[in-house]
Amino acid sequence: MPEGERIYAIGDIHGRCDLFEALLDQIMRDNDMRGPAYSRLILLGDLIDRGDTSRDVIDLAMHAAGQFDSFAWLTGNHEELFMGALDGDVDILRVFLRNGGRETILSYGIDADLLARFSFEELSAALPALVPPAHRDFLRTGRDTAVHGDYLFVHAGVRPGVTLENQSRRDLRWIRHEFVNDMSFHGHVVVHGHTISDEPVNLPYRIGIDTGAFRSNRLTAVGLEANQRWFLSTL
Repeated sequence: MPEGERIYAIGDIHGRCDLFEALLDQIMRDNDMRGPAYSRLILLGDLIDRGDTSRDVIDLAMHAAGQFDSFAWLTGNHEELFMGALDGDVDILRVFLRNGGRETILSYGIDADLLARFSFEELSAALPALVPPAHRDFLRTGRDTAVHGDYLFVHAGVRPGVTLENQSRRDLRWIRHEFVNDMSFHGHVVVHGHTISDEPVNLPYRIGIDTGAFRSNRLTAVGLEANQRWFLSTL
C-alpha cells in the first residue's frame, strides 16, 4: 500500500446489519489502535438480499462513509438485479426475488401477505415507491473496481488473461469458477467477495473475504497497510 494509507475492505454483507455494525465497531477500534493513517473503507458489494435488514445496511453504509477519510462501495450482482427491478424490468424482478430479493423488499416495510398477493407486474409498479430516493441515489454510486497500491478491489473477480481495461462488467460482478480456480497473477492482488469460503482466502495473488455472513454469522474484513494484511471478523 502507499505510505501512510490504510484500507479496510468488507465482504458480502447480504442484509445482516447486525454483523455490519459489529464489524464496523471492530474496524474503528483497530484503526485507532494502529495510529494515524489515511483511512479508506471499501465495501465489496452484495450489501443486500438474503438477510432481513437490507434497508438498514444501506442506511449504515451511507453513515459509515463519513467515518473514514475515503469511502467507496462496489456494485455486486445483487445490487445489479435490484437496480434492474427498480427500473421496471419484470424479468429481472423474477430473478431478483429468486435470489434473496424478497427479504430486501420486506425490509422496506411492505406487508408480507400483500407482497404474496402481488403479481410480478403489480410488484414492479409498486417497488420504486417503496425505496427512498436517497437509497436509489446511493445505489447509483457503486463502482466496478478500485485500485490502490498493488491491490485491485472487485466484487466477483476478473477474467484470466484479460487486461483490467478490457474486463467486462458482467465478469467483474458475476464471475466465479474461472477466476477462483485460476492460480495466475493478474497484475494486482485481487481482493474480492462473491464466492463463499469458510475462512478468508489469503493467497499471493488473491484475497477472498466472502465468508457467507447471511448463514454463517461471520462477516469478514481485510486490513491492508504497507506490506501487511490482517483479517477481522464477527466470529
